[in-house]
Formats: sequence, C-alpha cells, structure tokens
Amino acid sequence: MQTIFTYHSPLGKILLASDERGLIGLWFATSKYYADILNDEVKVGSDEYIKSAQKWLDQYFTGQKPDFIPQLHLIGTTFQKGVWQTLLQIPYGQTFTYKQVAQSVAKDPHHLPIRAVGGAIGRNHISLMVPCHRVIGSNGNLTGYSAGIDKKVELLKLESIL
Repeated sequence: MQTIFTYHSPLGKILLASDERGLIGLWFATSKYYADILNDEVKVGSDEYIKSAQKWLDQYFTGQKPDFIPQLHLIGTTFQKGVWQTLLQIPYGQTFTYKQVAQSVAKDPHHLPIRAVGGAIGRNHISLMVPCHRVIGSNGNLTGYSAGIDKKVELLKLESIL
C-alpha cells in the first residue's frame, strides 16, 4: 500500500509518497514526472516515513542542514539507482557537474554516459533528499531540473550555493 501526503513548502506544494519499505517519492507540484510511480491504490495520510520526511523538510526549509536522511526506497533501474546513490554523496551546500556524476558511475573511464546520467537525474523520484538540484553543467550553467529552473535556483540559494 502506498501512502501520500501533501507538504506545504515555501516553494509550493510537495507530494510525499511512501510504501512499506520507505519514502518513494518527493515531487514539487510542477515536477515533470509528478507522481509517476504511484499505483491506483493509494491512501492519503501519514506513516513513519512521511513523518520523517516532514521533519527533514522542516529543517531544510528553515535553512538548516538536515542531520539525517529518512529511510528511502529508490524505485528504478540498476543504472538509475547507481546515479541516485552518487547524488546522495553530494554534500549540502556543494555542487557536482553531470560529468563528475558520470565519472562516478562509468564502467569505462573512456566512455562517460553523460546523457544517460542526465536522464536518470531527471527521473529522480525523491528530489531534494536525493539532491539532483546540486548537479550543474560543466561550465557552471544551471541546466535541467524537472520541477523547473526557478525551483533549482531557490534551492541553491537556500543552501548558499548561489
């Protein structure tokens, strides 16, 4: 059974979703792939994973570096999960480039799967906590964010990156 809850953030509504294994989704209402992994049978409410996510978001949106990560249940391909695990290693207040992420997941150092990495980052179901907003272009450009570049800018400002 999946559970959903709407969190009201300073940047707009965020849909939180969980299942019996952990948090499966955190989407801004403007996200390109909003709620794309939810099944037809969801209940509105809260559980331990959603409560933990709310606590994390409360800390984050008050400008604090959250001191924990809720239990996550990453749903995706093996490659996507590898990319998302790399994103989890990006420290609060810092950025990585798409190339750096590709280097960390590449099996062959002479073939960097930068486009595939970009696709996996775009399909991240747990934005903010799996910090895809911290990934930028090699030239420093703020490229791509499924919830919109305006949200990416605000998140990077919140972390004092911009």
